[in-house]
Amino acid sequence: MTRKDETPPRDEWPTPGPQSEGGAAFTDVVLATFRLNARLMEAAQGLAGHGGLTAAWWQVLGGVLREPHSVADVGRIMGVSRQAVQRIADLLVERGLAEYRPNPAHRRAKLLACTEAGHYAIRQIAVAQHPWTSEVAETVDLDDLRTTLRTMQALITKLEGA
Repeated sequence: MTRKDETPPRDEWPTPGPQSEGGAAFTDVVLATFRLNARLMEAAQGLAGHGGLTAAWWQVLGGVLREPHSVADVGRIMGVSRQAVQRIADLLVERGLAEYRPNPAHRRAKLLACTEAGHYAIRQIAVAQHPWTSEVAETVDLDDLRTTLRTMQALITKLEGA
């Protein structure tokens, strides 16, 4: 990060290279995604409260609903650091919403699994989430939503491979 006293005069600033039409459109997508993410996180925080969770706890539990995973695997699935997942996982275990299980593939990296109490919390969230997502989805064409998902998945694949 540049400090104020390290900023050169404007006539010494580097000139960005040309940006393609696609590059400009992608920049707009990135900026819109930042804004959408803020709104989605606000909504997630409110919805998570129905299960007595925070949005972050909901996200981590969501990573182990179907089957247990190591904390590192949950981090990869969610796109966040192992350390961030570890802090939340420890809180979930402390509150009885998740548990650590032995990992047959790795002696030290235990598996995080959702408990019955965790599944119940997620069910309580779903009771509020399903009507909310249905209401929001009514405002956008279903084919557009599906195209958006495919585009987001392609961008994730590209950026995670970079």
